[in-house]
Amino acid sequence: MQLAMTPTLHWLTLAIALTGLLWMPYIGYLLKALGPIEALMEGGGAEPEPNTWARRAKKAHYNAVENLAIFAPLTLIVCALGRDNATTAMAALVYLLVRAAHYVIYTLGLPAARTVLFLSGVGCQGVMLGRILGWI
Repeated sequence: MQLAMTPTLHWLTLAIALTGLLWMPYIGYLLKALGPIEALMEGGGAEPEPNTWARRAKKAHYNAVENLAIFAPLTLIVCALGRDNATTAMAALVYLLVRAAHYVIYTLGLPAARTVLFLSGVGCQGVMLGRILGWI
């Protein structure tokens, strides 16, 4: 069985690509703060200033990976079952947008907005689960 590139899969692909790029600001910071040799040789995740935006960016990236590990399989199951529709496409688009915003807000250190965005992403996961189980 071959899957077609549906809008739902399109937005999922972009969410995966975004998540794959979110490490870059943190590593850029380490390269600048520690210098290339020390930054690249340090396997333990050296942090020259523990309470910086870079540390929050690293945590935001981890959070994005953890949530993608739930969202992506749910979305793929929806598509494999042929249950993707305008609702799942919108949920995948919203997921992409709230995860991008979540990264920025988390990095800036705004916890209340971060929580709202996080929960919005969880809601998108719920839409996919609802489609799989036939509740939506």
